Amino acid sequence: MSRVVVKVGSSSLTTESGGLDGDRLDALVDVMAAARARGDEVVLVSSGAIAAGLTPLQLARRPRDLASQQAAASVGQGALIARYSERFSVHGLVVGQVLLTVDDVTRRSHYRNAYQTFAKLRELGVVPVVNENDTVATSEIRFGDNDRLAALVAHLVHADLLVLLSDVDGLHDGHPDEPGSRLIAEVRGDDDLEGVDVARVSASKVGTGGMVTKIEAARIATEAGIPVVLTAAERAADALAGDAVGTRFLPTGRRRPTRLLWLAHASDTQGALHVDDGAVRALTMRKASLLPAGITGVTGTFSAGDPVGIVAADGTVVARGLVNYDSAELPPMLGRSTRDLAAELGADYEREVVHRDDLVVVAKT
Repeated sequence: MSRVVVKVGSSSLTTESGGLDGDRLDALVDVMAAARARGDEVVLVSSGAIAAGLTPLQLARRPRDLASQQAAASVGQGALIARYSERFSVHGLVVGQVLLTVDDVTRRSHYRNAYQTFAKLRELGVVPVVNENDTVATSEIRFGDNDRLAALVAHLVHADLLVLLSDVDGLHDGHPDEPGSRLIAEVRGDDDLEGVDVARVSASKVGTGGMVTKIEAARIATEAGIPVVLTAAERAADALAGDAVGTRFLPTGRRRPTRLLWLAHASDTQGALHVDDGAVRALTMRKASLLPAGITGVTGTFSAGDPVGIVAADGTVVARGLVNYDSAELPPMLGRSTRDLAAELGADYEREVVHRDDLVVVAKT
């Protein structure tokens, strides 16, 4: 038995006019139900909520502004999950809707609850259907794409495989429609991507940036020890059956805490802690926590528990972490030892600014 996370994008579920294509959705469900019948566990990460909301709202095309997108998602998410529920029920399967935000994989109490929810759904034989909570997420607090969300969900549920379904048959070394473009069948690491013009490859049917996000999602998953298959939605049955289709990304690392996996690949942080060379060495070589003594400056506005970047003197972001203090608290503490701070301000100020368990190194200097 294998545990598989399947991600399907809007382009694989929509009609040419942009609305939800029920027949394509039904075909995908039939494939996943067949995998369940073989004994596999399946988690589905599905886009398409905005597309499903266009027709009920009488919108001719996908809106561009965030408020209208969220309104369409609010209407469409119900329609999308209803269609999945109806089709899975044909196979005797029950679905459960799981809507996630960034906090659900970065904040300790939230991701523990998310893990427990997935575990209980598995125990009850339910097929989780996952999406970002688009109705409340803003540009500042969102995953950015469901490829990245799928990689994190794969890690969260301890998946054995992540399958990314698209409208191209895999990663090519050039534009898929160009003569001579070659499918890259296997990627063992970043070295195998050298010479691939990702921006050019991305100018394909998946849309600008589409292949970029898929490669990033594959990198996130494989760094956590999870293999990834990227292929066309029409080849979903072959991918779930274990056939050699599309592009397979092999694991490059081992599992680590989900919030740290997210921090390593977060595109946005709430601020930055600027540190001296000694702090850089302590973080990158000795795997130490970040203390006030090594901090030279603070930029941005953040609260305790927010993700921040940790920046070396030359401007390199060497680490990201969850900070234990508000930005307003830190300036008087800079360059001082925790012992002095505790003596002057109380024992509560003896704690680390960023604890090692809430920190991930992203570059070495």
